[in-house]
Amino acid sequence: MQDLDLSVQSILLVGGLPRGLVRFKARLDAAGKSLLLANTSAAAVRVALQQNPSLAIITESLGRQVVVDLLSQLRASSRAIPAVVLSDEPLTEWTVRYVKAGAMDCLTGPSDESYVGGLDRCLEAILSGPGRGRFFCDDCPPGVAFVGRSPAAQRLLQTVRMVAFSRCNPVLILGETGVGKELVAKALHCWRSGEQAPMVAVNCAALTATLMESELFGHVKGAFTGADRDKPGLFEVAGGGSIFLDEISEMPAELQGKLLRVLQERTFRRVGGTSDIACSATVIAASNRELLNEAKQGRFRQDLYYRLAVFPIHVEPLKSDQRRDDITLLAEYFVENSSLRAGSQIEGISPEALQRLLAHTWPGNVRELRNVIERATLLERTTHITPESVVFDEPGAAGHGPAAGLPPAAGLPPAAGMPHGQVPAEQAAEAAASAEAATPPDFSLETAEREFIRRALKETGWQRTKAAELLGITRATLHAKIKRYGIEAQ
Repeated sequence: MQDLDLSVQSILLVGGLPRGLVRFKARLDAAGKSLLLANTSAAAVRVALQQNPSLAIITESLGRQVVVDLLSQLRASSRAIPAVVLSDEPLTEWTVRYVKAGAMDCLTGPSDESYVGGLDRCLEAILSGPGRGRFFCDDCPPGVAFVGRSPAAQRLLQTVRMVAFSRCNPVLILGETGVGKELVAKALHCWRSGEQAPMVAVNCAALTATLMESELFGHVKGAFTGADRDKPGLFEVAGGGSIFLDEISEMPAELQGKLLRVLQERTFRRVGGTSDIACSATVIAASNRELLNEAKQGRFRQDLYYRLAVFPIHVEPLKSDQRRDDITLLAEYFVENSSLRAGSQIEGISPEALQRLLAHTWPGNVRELRNVIERATLLERTTHITPESVVFDEPGAAGHGPAAGLPPAAGLPPAAGMPHGQVPAEQAAEAAASAEAATPPDFSLETAEREFIRRALKETGWQRTKAAELLGITRATLHAKIKRYGIEAQ
C-alpha cells in the first residue's frame, strides 16, 4: 500500500470503525492525518461542515435509508464532500441508490485489501480532480474559485471560515478593486448558509437613493407612481441566506441611516408599508475605500462604519509581498479556464512571459490579470503565451504600453533636403500605419463597453437619458458606468 498523499487533511468515518479499516487507520496515524469519527448522521453533517474532510466513509451500520439521506445532505452541503459507502452485504438495488444519492463508490468487505484498495482509488480520483490541490487552498470551499495557495490566501480563508462559524453579522470586507472581495463573500456565505441558500448582490454605486430603497426593502402597491403591485425587496429575497452590499461607500447618505436601523433592529419596512419584516439574512458589505477615513472625512456615517466593522476582513492586493506567489497560479488558472480558449492551441505560459507578469504591479489586481490573460489568449499564435502577447493597460509605460518596443518616427533616416530629425509626410504616414498595425489591439470587455458608452453619449449630444435608452440600460446604471470609466464630455 502506498503512502497517503500529503494534501489529504482528514477523513470522516461515520458509523464506527470496521475491522477492515484497522490498517487504513494505522496509515492515517503514521502520516499524521486525522480520522474524524461520527456515530450519527447529524453529527456527521456537523463535523463535515466544521472540519472540511477530504473524504467521508459511511458504513451501513447506520441503516441503509439513513445512509442514502446522509449522502444527499453531504452532496447538497456547501462543500459537496465526496463520500464512499462500506457494505458487508452488497445489494445491487441499494448500491444504485447510494450512487444516485451522491456516493463515489460502494466498497464491499470486510477484508482489509478490498476496503483499502478502493479507498486509495477514490482518494486518487479526488486529489487528481481538475484544479483541486493545485490552484486552491485546502480550506477553499468547492464552487468558490478563490485561486491561491500563498500564506496570505490561506490566512484569509481561515479567517473567513472562523467568521462564518461565529455569530458575527454584519461582516465587512475591505480591499482594492479587483482583489476578489465578492469571492470572499461567497466563501463566507457557503460556509455559513450553504451553497443552496440564496445570496443576492447589490452594487450600491449603480442605483439612485429612491431606486435602491425599493430594491433593498421592497414596496407596497401605491407607494409611488408606477407601484402597481407589492414587490418584495432583496432583504426578503435573501431570506436566511446572505445579501452582499458591494461598494458600500457609494450608498446614498439618506439610505445609510436606514441600513443602520436594519442592522440594529433586524427588521425593516417596505416603502409605503406599515408592518415590520424580520431580517434574518447575513449582511456582507464590501468597499475598496478606507471606510474609517471616509467616516472621519464625513463622507460615510461613523455609526454605520462601527456597526459594520465588528471584525473587518482585509484582502491583500496582488502587489503585496504576501500574495505575489499567487500570480503564477492565477495566470495558469486563467489560461486553463479562459472562455476564449475554445479552439485555440494555447497550452501554457512561457517562462519569459511569466517573468513579465511577475514584474508588473497589477493596479487592477486579479481582474486586470484575468483581462491580460484573456487578451494574450487571443493574440498568441504559438502553443505558449509569449512576452509579445502580454499587453498591459498602462499607456506610455516602458514595455507596457500598446506601442512599446516600436521605433519612433524620428528614428527614420532623413530624406534629401529635409532637416535632420524630420521625415517627409509620406514616410511619416507609412511609419504611423506600420506602428498601428504592430500595436496589439485591446480586446478587453471593459474597453469595448467604455467605447460603446462614449459613442452613445456622442450620438445623443451627451444627453444621458437618451443615451441610456439607446444602450438599453437605466439612467442610474449609465451614471455609475460613466463614473467608473471616468468618461468626460469631449
